Amino acid sequence: MTGPADATGARPSDAAGARPPDVTVIVAVYNTMPYLTECLNSLMAQSIGLDRLEVIAVDDGSTDGSGPELDRFAATYPDTVTVLHQANSGGPAAPSNRGLERATGRFVFFVGSDDRLGDEALERLVAYADEHGSDIVVGRAVGVNGRYVHQKLYERNAPDISLYDSPLPFTLANTKLFRRALVEEHGLRFPEDLPVGSDQPFTIEACVRARRISVLADYICYYAVKRGDASNITYRADHLSRLRCTARIMGHAAGLVEPGPRRDALLSRHFTWELSKLLLADFPDLPAVTRKSLCDGIAELLDAYYTDALRDGTGVRRRVRFGLARQGAVEALSRAITEETRRGAPPFLLEGDRAFAVYPGFRDPTIGLDDRYYEVLGESVAGRLATGTTFESADWDQHGEDLGVTVRLRLGVTGDTSSVTVALAQGAMPQSADRPGARRLPPTQPRPRS
Repeated sequence: MTGPADATGARPSDAAGARPPDVTVIVAVYNTMPYLTECLNSLMAQSIGLDRLEVIAVDDGSTDGSGPELDRFAATYPDTVTVLHQANSGGPAAPSNRGLERATGRFVFFVGSDDRLGDEALERLVAYADEHGSDIVVGRAVGVNGRYVHQKLYERNAPDISLYDSPLPFTLANTKLFRRALVEEHGLRFPEDLPVGSDQPFTIEACVRARRISVLADYICYYAVKRGDASNITYRADHLSRLRCTARIMGHAAGLVEPGPRRDALLSRHFTWELSKLLLADFPDLPAVTRKSLCDGIAELLDAYYTDALRDGTGVRRRVRFGLARQGAVEALSRAITEETRRGAPPFLLEGDRAFAVYPGFRDPTIGLDDRYYEVLGESVAGRLATGTTFESADWDQHGEDLGVTVRLRLGVTGDTSSVTVALAQGAMPQSADRPGARRLPPTQPRPRS
């Protein structure tokens, strides 16, 4: 039926021979007022037209008025909006699956009920998919209210990208256009027992199975909103829940892709993002039992999936934290995080052509962590040195237009310092130096001419 669905979920508009809509938008809803209204308004304003659009909104037991608001839209747009009501399931997976069961469009698109679409999003996405024969089209997304959205994927339009040599692994939300035939051919559904990140297994498998994945970057299709109370489900999850869910996601991905560079490319996201976020500045303040459980769980994932190639491609800060967690060195890990949070980069040890970041645990025989974890590999030493450099003094002298400056700095470097060269960056004087209110240093005694 159109409007609120009955127990059978039947729709009078599902007449035999009726042309299916181009796209079904599925909205899983739980207590997202007042953001829900703006989300639904953005769907009804789509330039693709209501005759080419089907919206299936599933109310997952909301208690804040979201259910009546959905019913209001269904009554206003009875040929477009279908509302299903169900008891709360604890996450977006079950309502998303129920929406998939009812979908009739050639394509399906998932939108968070606190997010919104650009006015031309669906029209452009469907046209791009039809033009290039795409099974998946990723439209450009941006964050609102401080919501972080990885942007590297959206540098340019791309008719055909690979999951394994593009930034796509860092954009695994289900907020994409999927060809429904792909979804049904492979029986893709969301794991309903995964409270956080349930869209990732769906998206990962869809990307693995897809014949062509495209990126539409020249139009903002999706606005991902961070609620004012930060009540989005990802922000509410505790550390151990996030670890358990990440382990499930990584296991699912590993089951789809054989060991090797392609699996590494996919799982690099989870080491860089999900697991690294468990070892940030709040880690030392967690209860001791929680810190140990996190280290134990992370160690299992490192043993299973952290290849030498992934290790060497990880920045030294993350690599050291992973290594200390792997060794069960909980207190050394806590010190490493606390010291870097308070003081910036650690001291560096230079030995020949190798540089090591001297974090806690470095060459500690009771920990036994290999030097490779502490070595600076393929990353900028200069930037790390800058954060650990302290200013001591500066002297200058001027003769006409010539200015001589002597600056004394203390670098956090030990070891073979005979090979260290410090160069000052060169550049033009900023225009602000000549603006009203700017001060120039008075000239001192002329420096000797040679």
